[in-house]
Amino acid sequence: MKPRLREKFESELVAKLKEKHGYKNVMQIPRLTKICLNQGIGAGVADKKLVDNAVEEMSIIAGQKAVPTMSKKAISNFKLREEMAIGCRVTLRGDRMYEFLDRFVSISLPRVRDFRGISDKGFDGRGNYSMGVTEQIIFPEIDIDKVSKLNGMDITFVTTAKTDVECHSLLTELGLPFTKN
Repeated sequence: MKPRLREKFESELVAKLKEKHGYKNVMQIPRLTKICLNQGIGAGVADKKLVDNAVEEMSIIAGQKAVPTMSKKAISNFKLREEMAIGCRVTLRGDRMYEFLDRFVSISLPRVRDFRGISDKGFDGRGNYSMGVTEQIIFPEIDIDKVSKLNGMDITFVTTAKTDVECHSLLTELGLPFTKN
């Protein structure tokens, strides 16, 4: 069974985007390729359990196994050695990506304190959008009682769009609530 957001994209949004931007071919329409979740654990240098907990929580949030990220260099001022676990990441594609986006837009974002929409300053000029979430407890899959430390995370939406305007309209149609200027 296809995710609800993927079905909506294929049935309604393709035609809407084609008309809005005047694409001649269906293959020109921008698509969402992947969603990357990344979490840096600064205190993971002192306590390895924090990284293990973060990997476990991110796996629950994403619905797929997260991978710990290792340091590339040794930095003595931070008591950091080479190949030390300092965070975690996961990349979502296909149906899992659409399922995550649907949960993120409809359930998690409304749970953010004083939420007035997400900033439109996170575009990179090549049709990708990055944003940060300050607490992982906005996701309903996380049990607040079992959280040892509040961590934020970066979420990057990678699209096939050529410009920021195309990416903005694609993500808006997919349901991301951008702030109105």
